[in-house]
Amino acid sequence: MTISELVRTDGALPMTESFEAVSLGQLHDQASQVDDELLPCRVNNPELWFAESPVDVESAKALCQECPVRSLCLDGALERREPWGVWGGQLFLQGVVIARKRPRGRPRKNEVAA
Repeated sequence: MTISELVRTDGALPMTESFEAVSLGQLHDQASQVDDELLPCRVNNPELWFAESPVDVESAKALCQECPVRSLCLDGALERREPWGVWGGQLFLQGVVIARKRPRGRPRKNEVAA
């Protein structure tokens, strides 16, 4: 598993340079001003954002890309050091962003007959 530090490329200030942390309450307040149909975490299964399957995790990350509160969600997750899950289109594990989720265990040497 590769753990990396997220570097913002969207022009937003890094959290170390912002003036206040983004709380879950602030995120909720901002999201409540947007139509729920535009918020993928509200119209899809919430467990998708905390999935074990790498395919599901990538699906959640892709759904976040067009979310109108994605930047606020990501900033808050970085500040709170979210322990796990997809936040703002990034996967968090133990408070840091990781590039991708790997499946458990090693792959089989031989394919299993179904």
